[in-house]
Amino acid sequence: MRRITELWSRLRVLRHHRVEAALSIRVTIAALASLVLAQLLQLPLPLWAVLTAVIVTQMSVGRSLKATFDYLVGTLGGAIYGGAIGVLVPPANEMALLGSLALAVGPLALIAAINPRFSVAPITAIIVVLIPTMIHAGPVASAVDRLIEVALGGFVGFLVSFLLLPATSHPLIVAAAAHTLERMARALGELLVGLTQGLDVDALHRIQDGIGQALEQLNVIGAEAERERSAGLAIGPYTGPLLRTLLRLRHDLVMIGRAAASPLPDAVRTRLEPFLPRIGADYADYLRATGAALEAGRGPPSLDAVQSALDAYAAVIAALRREGVTRGLTDDAAERFFALGFALEQMRNNFTDLARCVGEWAGPATEAGRHS
Repeated sequence: MRRITELWSRLRVLRHHRVEAALSIRVTIAALASLVLAQLLQLPLPLWAVLTAVIVTQMSVGRSLKATFDYLVGTLGGAIYGGAIGVLVPPANEMALLGSLALAVGPLALIAAINPRFSVAPITAIIVVLIPTMIHAGPVASAVDRLIEVALGGFVGFLVSFLLLPATSHPLIVAAAAHTLERMARALGELLVGLTQGLDVDALHRIQDGIGQALEQLNVIGAEAERERSAGLAIGPYTGPLLRTLLRLRHDLVMIGRAAASPLPDAVRTRLEPFLPRIGADYADYLRATGAALEAGRGPPSLDAVQSALDAYAAVIAALRREGVTRGLTDDAAERFFALGFALEQMRNNFTDLARCVGEWAGPATEAGRHS
């Protein structure tokens, strides 16, 4: 009975890592298939085909497409350049071999540092220059062999990614966007606490940097999704509107963070303290509910609670201004006070755009994009 329970627990873990498990299966099949084909074709270095197949087999079809293209471009450049060096500067002795290797690696390493797409070019050139000294083949033949091996590995890797348990980027975007919205919800609560207690610079950086990293990852996945769309490999909503809306929400949080760098003056803070927890809770709940709607493929949640909380907050602000409380604030305090109200209003407006994006991602088009 205990063994059955343990097996069930392991299966539950795998269920939560379906994408990762599918990737491990694709990588394994790609490695085996490329080795078998390389041996059937009697290629000199099957290892190169296997490594290429493993490298280009990525989490999504769009990522595999980019990895395959970049790897082939880098290998082509490295093979051509390395072959030319091998012909023009033949390694007749040890010193000549060192010179050929330096000429092959130096310029390509510089190019790879400037453009990461060519990161494999120096490695390819090294193999093209050194292999002839080991197996007594010419540099041109060595370059051609490397191109064939890499082309085989790239073809197998991409074919496996496309046919075996294929995963497009759209489900990854949904999961990453929901994760980002959850981070924003947590950050909003922490930032609003800072309005009454203050936040130091380290705390502000910790909150904002985490959201920035999540958005960077989203942009990478978004580029992969658009690559899949351009190649006709997947369908689904455009990623641009969703990513831009999340970026604007992050800007709203940055403004709130600046206002929370130090506590608001007592005259303002005592009036706002009853309302800040409510607006923070309603805004955070909406962010989380929106993330859940994205993952479930359903329409956006209602904005009624958000609007009600903002209206109550605006009524307090209007009362403070009528009573002349804001006129007694210092320039810095007044700037932070009005920046907070502006940021909360902008966030409410961006929630409307977010709701529209969630509506676009819900429905048959999204499901087709997820399973294509």
